[in-house]
Amino acid sequence: MEESRKPQTIATEKYMQKAGIIAKTYKLKREVAEEFAKACKKTGVSQSEQLTRMMEEFIESQKK
Repeated sequence: MEESRKPQTIATEKYMQKAGIIAKTYKLKREVAEEFAKACKKTGVSQSEQLTRMMEEFIESQKK
């Protein structure tokens, strides 16, 4: 039997697919993850935005 999904869930999944957004799971030390969340909140930056920025910087540094 097919699971029923809400229209908003379907719309969100469609947007994420179109935008090329995927969910990833990483295992980190709790203390590091909590401090990172606090630092992001303090500076008004989303965690995903900051992670993306740091990943892109690292990728670029490896191209040199």
